[in-house]
Amino acid sequence: MTTPTNAPAAGPAPATTAVRVVPPAHAARRARRIGPFVLRPFWKIRLHGAEYVPASGPVILAGNHSSFLDGPLIVGLAPRPVHFMVKREMFRGVIGSALHWLGQISVDRHGADRAAIQAALGVLEQGGVLGVFPEGTRSAEDFATMHNGLAYFALRSRAPVVPVACLGAGTRGTTIGSLPRLRARLDVVYGPPIDLGRGTGRKAVAAASEQLRDALRGHIEQARRETGHA
Repeated sequence: MTTPTNAPAAGPAPATTAVRVVPPAHAARRARRIGPFVLRPFWKIRLHGAEYVPASGPVILAGNHSSFLDGPLIVGLAPRPVHFMVKREMFRGVIGSALHWLGQISVDRHGADRAAIQAALGVLEQGGVLGVFPEGTRSAEDFATMHNGLAYFALRSRAPVVPVACLGAGTRGTTIGSLPRLRARLDVVYGPPIDLGRGTGRKAVAAASEQLRDALRGHIEQARRETGHA
């Protein structure tokens, strides 16, 4: 699960844009209904700060990404249905069909994926919840390689950004062996919304990205202290 690496600078929409094909809201609701049954039997999952997620209106959930379990934890257990941006490579075979059925958004990580950007903006325009991993891939959780896509979406839509820390979800591998042991304690920690207001141009996006990077890094550190995860 990821976010575009080369989102355009916030500002007036170009004269011609990609047609917005927005995943249906009821598809994301499926994921939220199924999530507890898929996840909770295997791990002891604690949610913290869920009240920080606004009950209505557009919002962006920005999570850390160290394990391939992070995305399912957010999508399956969030207080509201989430349309997450997922790397295009995952949309193959049975898994790809399931992701479409659950209302997730396919994105090409290697360029400005106009269709994905338009779909994400459409979700926010309709008052939905967009989920992103700001660094675009699994990382060391310090947000040092964070892209500008998150800031672009926040400035363009004026949606608040709610940081999410998924802790204890395993290592950076992609195999079953990288998952946490059965009945291990996992913590999903939401933080206070970050309101960037509205801005235009590359300088505004760059400044917003820096603000978000500091806020997300601080949230991860605080969440680790509060939950006892190393």
